[in-house]
Amino acid sequence: MNRAERRQGGGPSRAELQAQAQRRRTILFASLGVMAVLLLVAVGVASRVPKVASEAPIYAQLKVGDKAPEFAVSTTGGPFDLAGAGGKPTLLEVYATWCPHCQRETVTLNRLYDAYRGNVNIVAVSGSPYGIDESSPESQADVVDFMQRFSVRYPIAFDPNLDVAKKYLQGGFPTLVLIGKDGTILGIRDGEIPSSDLSAALDAAVAGRHVDPHLGAKA
Repeated sequence: MNRAERRQGGGPSRAELQAQAQRRRTILFASLGVMAVLLLVAVGVASRVPKVASEAPIYAQLKVGDKAPEFAVSTTGGPFDLAGAGGKPTLLEVYATWCPHCQRETVTLNRLYDAYRGNVNIVAVSGSPYGIDESSPESQADVVDFMQRFSVRYPIAFDPNLDVAKKYLQGGFPTLVLIGKDGTILGIRDGEIPSSDLSAALDAAVAGRHVDPHLGAKA
């Protein structure tokens, strides 16, 4: 035993104390690291949980059986005016360029547009103040980018004042509204909708039969 150890009454040496402190720091840092990894995993898992629709700030007072609010927009396929719908049903989508559900729904709407374009008006109108990057203001350039990036074939429109969203949006992107030949609301649903559900609704609307007001969603 050296002098320093004798002065401390046989307690641990300075070197031993430093080693203990280092071990405690190592254990603390390791624990914090494990906690950080667990937190990142939890966030990642939560982000993969599918949602029915992307939340939207507007909830229009609209219900099945109402007279559809008038709107007119300039689309990528030319002007569209609901008042001049040509005696055909109209499938309106209110979408956001940044919305992943809207982006995926383009595949379904492209297919429907190809199949029903002679019998049904299909038109999509932007309803978010935010652009495709989710932060900058929405612009016509975002709509064009959306069209090109997702190979959109049906007419889509930029609505700078969100007039259509204020009349039709149901709190989630995308919102799809089926309007009958006589201009009444036949069905409303938000979120990604399977092609089979929309096809059934469009077939019924074209034939003048009863349309499921939920467009295939469980009530």
